[in-house]
Amino acid sequence: MNRRRALSLASLAFSVCVPLAAAQADTIKIGAVAPKTGPLAGGAAVTQWPSIKLWVSDVNGRGGLTMKDGSKRKIELIEYDDRTNPGETIKAVERLATQDKADFIVAPYGTGLNLASAPVFAKYGYPQIAVSAITDKTKELAKRYPSMFFTLGTTTAFAQSVADILKKMVADGTIGNRVAMVNVADAFGIELAEAARPIFKAAGLEIVYDKSYPLGTQDLAPVVKGAKAAKPDAFVAWSYPPDTFGLTELAKIEGLNVKAFYTAVATCFPAYGGKFGQSAENVLGAGGIDVDSAEMKGYYERHKQVTGVAGDYWAGPVTYASLQVLAQAIEAVGSVDRKAVTAHIKQGSFKTVLGNWKFNNQVIDQFWTVGQWQNGKFVGVASTGKSGAKAVRVKTGW
Repeated sequence: MNRRRALSLASLAFSVCVPLAAAQADTIKIGAVAPKTGPLAGGAAVTQWPSIKLWVSDVNGRGGLTMKDGSKRKIELIEYDDRTNPGETIKAVERLATQDKADFIVAPYGTGLNLASAPVFAKYGYPQIAVSAITDKTKELAKRYPSMFFTLGTTTAFAQSVADILKKMVADGTIGNRVAMVNVADAFGIELAEAARPIFKAAGLEIVYDKSYPLGTQDLAPVVKGAKAAKPDAFVAWSYPPDTFGLTELAKIEGLNVKAFYTAVATCFPAYGGKFGQSAENVLGAGGIDVDSAEMKGYYERHKQVTGVAGDYWAGPVTYASLQVLAQAIEAVGSVDRKAVTAHIKQGSFKTVLGNWKFNNQVIDQFWTVGQWQNGKFVGVASTGKSGAKAVRVKTGW
C-alpha cells in the first residue's frame, strides 16, 4: 500500500492511505473521515475503520465493482483523522470533495460529527449513509438533506426499549422502580437523556439521579458515587466508549450493585467482555446482534482474517452493511454518478450481512436497540422487529 504525505487541516498533517491501485486511473476514490485521535478514536478504531478496511478488501479481492461497460474498478481509499473535532470533520469532507475529488465519502463516526458535516455532504451531492448516528430527527434531516440516510435507529426507540425492559423487571418483582441515569453531554447523550425522561416516567420508573458529564471526562468517580448514593435499582448510562469502560470499572470499585446495569456505546465491543470477563455477564448495552445467523458468522470470520481483530456486536456490521449498499448501488447504476447512485439507494433493495435492507423515506426501520452479555457474547435482546432476540437476564453482582 502506498502512503501519501501526511496532511492535517489543522497542522497540515492528515494521514492519507491509498492502496496500490491509486496509481491507476480506473479506480473509484472512496474518502473516509473518522477519529484516529481524540475521545472517540477508540470507538472508531473498533467500529468504523476495520469494517471499512474489510469492505475494501472484499471488493478489491473480487476484482472491484462492475461498471455498465463491463469493466472492473477497484477501490482507492483516502483516510483522514478528524480528531473527534466537528470542525476538522467538516474541513476533511470539504478537502475530499474539492481537492481529492473523491467519488464517494463514507459517513463520519458518531452522531455529532455526522450532523455537523451533513450540510457539506449535501452541498457536494454525496450520499451520506450515517451508520453511527442515532437521532429522533431522522425525518426532519432526511427532508432537509435528500442524500442523507439513517441505519442505526432513533433515540426514542433506544430509550423505549430500555424502559420496556426495566418496566417488565419491575412488574416481575425482580427490581424496584428507582433508576440512576447519566449521560455524556454531546448530541448523542443529550438527546437520549431528553427522550428517556418522559418515557421512563410513563413506564412508572422514577429517575432518582440524573447527571451529565462532558465528552472526554477523565474522572467519572463523582458520577458513580452520586449514582450509588441515590440507592437505585437500575443504572442507565447514555455513554460513549471511554466512559462506558470507565463507568463500568468504577461501578465495580464503588460497589454499585444493581440488577439492571446498562451502558451504551462500546458495551458491545469484544474488548469490553475481554476486560471485565465474568463481571460483564448480564450487563445491558446499546445494540446487539443475532450472533447465530450464517451471515454474521461469515462476517466475523472474515473480519478477524482481514483486520486481525474481532468485530463488534452492533455498529461494526451496520457500517459494513452500509458499504454493501453503496457498492450494490454503484453497480446497479454502473457508474460513479452520485445523483443516480443516491436515487438508487432511496428506491432499491439490498442484500447485506444484516439481512435485506430497503430504506423507508431514507431510514432503515428495523434495527437492534438493546443487547446483553450472555455466556461471553453480546446478544440482541430488544429490537424494532428483528428476529433472533434472546431473553433478558438479571445481573447478580460483579
